[in-house]
Amino acid sequence: MDWPSDGVSPLPFIFSVDCAALPRVDGFGLPADGSLLFFQDHEQAAATGERRYGRVVYLPAGTDTEVAAGSTDDAFVDEQYDVGATLRAEFPDWFGEDEEDEEDLSPFQQQLARDLERDLPHLDELCALANDLWPPHNRCISAYIGGYADEEVIKSIAEQTLAWREKTGEIVIPVAKWYSHVEKETHRLTSEWVSLARFPVDNELYYRSDGSFVIRHDDLAAGRLDEALSVAELIP
Repeated sequence: MDWPSDGVSPLPFIFSVDCAALPRVDGFGLPADGSLLFFQDHEQAAATGERRYGRVVYLPAGTDTEVAAGSTDDAFVDEQYDVGATLRAEFPDWFGEDEEDEEDLSPFQQQLARDLERDLPHLDELCALANDLWPPHNRCISAYIGGYADEEVIKSIAEQTLAWREKTGEIVIPVAKWYSHVEKETHRLTSEWVSLARFPVDNELYYRSDGSFVIRHDDLAAGRLDEALSVAELIP
């Protein structure tokens, strides 16, 4: 196949993952074997927000491969090193580890808190158990596979979804109620989207740079990896 590109230039290769080496996690429909290859032009993706600057390619197990011509320029290839994997527990952002004054929460957030207290009366014990089983560690992390999608990313998708539904005449949202609709849509979409991969990006011009891919659960389960959405962030 052709090397993935943005339509003009080849996309940088970030890393690959051997799916067979990863643990199985309920509700996370990664392929059972084969490899996932991640490509992203981080700066262009962050500057434009266009999905063409990132792509995920699935390579089935047993596929014959060869090194693409021009893909091993020493200026862009870092040293090779051994990697390992570990499991960690993760909770959705809206669980909220810090107690907040109820008056600081929106009506929708207050209702979420009441529902959570009702449905998970032993939440603190469950969180403590998860952190005991999978304690934090200080090792260098190259990438996180799976987990909850970043809330700001889902919020952006929610805003675009609502704006499109308004544009097509499907719904009409009063300006005064826009924020509450975004809150509800963001919460709904949290169960539809999952983080496929998150990874730090070296960049001397910024204090922190992060790249990631998010995907709908249905697309992941159906093997539609080309539907993964590329997300990049530059923090000066």
